[in-house]
Amino acid sequence: MDQLTADDFAPFVGKVFLAEGYAQELVLVELDTHVPLGWEAMPRKPFSLLLRGPAGAVVPEGMHRMTAGGTRVFDLYLVPIRTASRDCQDYQIVFN
Repeated sequence: MDQLTADDFAPFVGKVFLAEGYAQELVLVELDTHVPLGWEAMPRKPFSLLLRGPAGAVVPEGMHRMTAGGTRVFDLYLVPIRTASRDCQDYQIVFN
């Protein structure tokens, strides 16, 4: 199985992700490709995704089958994270 890279997600920045079984629309708002010191020689560079959804009902932490932009399906480990604004809920997915 091929490992996912940041390039797999770049076309979906600004697009809606839907977690199977949940109604919340999560928008990919940031693709962080910062490479920490010491990781430069790794075969896959670490990256993370920041998704933003509505406040209120939270998609729980865990592995979710997610459809990106209505076209591509990924199995991703999603974590709700502390969010500065009360108007939304942020989530993070980390690849290392």
